[in-house]
Amino acid sequence: MSTATSTSIQQPPVIPMRRAYSGLELPAIGFGTYRVEGFEGVRAISSALEQGYRLIDSAVNYENEGAVGRAIRESAVPRDQVIVTSKLPGRHHAYAQARVAIEESVSRMGLDWIDLYLIHWPNPSQGRFVEAWQALVDARKEGIVRHIGVSNFLPGHIELLVRATGVTPEVNQIELHPYFQERDLLAWDEAHGIITEAWSPLGRANQMLHDPTVVSVATKHGVSPVQTILRWHLQLGDVAIPKSMNPQRQRANIDLTGFSLDDADMAAIAALDDPEGRTFAQDPHWHEEM
Repeated sequence: MSTATSTSIQQPPVIPMRRAYSGLELPAIGFGTYRVEGFEGVRAISSALEQGYRLIDSAVNYENEGAVGRAIRESAVPRDQVIVTSKLPGRHHAYAQARVAIEESVSRMGLDWIDLYLIHWPNPSQGRFVEAWQALVDARKEGIVRHIGVSNFLPGHIELLVRATGVTPEVNQIELHPYFQERDLLAWDEAHGIITEAWSPLGRANQMLHDPTVVSVATKHGVSPVQTILRWHLQLGDVAIPKSMNPQRQRANIDLTGFSLDDADMAAIAALDDPEGRTFAQDPHWHEEM
């Protein structure tokens, strides 16, 4: 595998920033890395950095922290301009195990710190996510992670964290797309200064990309259905983290400032919302991942 460091980095498109109560700022479009693995994954992540992405999302359970770290280390983009995320799996929620897991994430990436570390799922029946949160709080105090948050947490879960530790997550990453819009949770996060990130922002490229409403709005603006959905996220106020292995599509996914959706467009997409619209029925009330 060729690992030559790129010396030609494109000027990133101007992307709005989202700001948490703590002062953490994230670009409104990041790069997802689920199933972006191995040397091919390194090339894809390196390409994303060249195209202008500055937020890279990973997780222990993606089994690609090594590829993410290698791409970041070899990139011509300065380290302090890249926000790299990883996530703690459910099997390591016990405090001592969580501390080691965080340290292992940093070590696998080969970085001095991880910018943003999340608890991947609350796993409520296990009853240990508060322990895991305390481990993240302590890791932040020591500087091996710089910002901390959660993923797939409901308001009740977050309130337990705050009552136990006095520390509010800076980010809550949730499933959010036109078929499952989570407006109440998005508003709750915003009211508490928490940045909402959207995983599966395109519904995992399901029938949504062929939805007549989405296609109609895309045609109206002369853009692709993918760009239409990502522009919707941009205007909704979350942080979307799409994935693509293709450099041209990577660039198109982040270059969204040449058009905007009007009120009629936003209303049409709002009408697609379905309370049962989760892609894989992964409800944080009961769904757990180890």
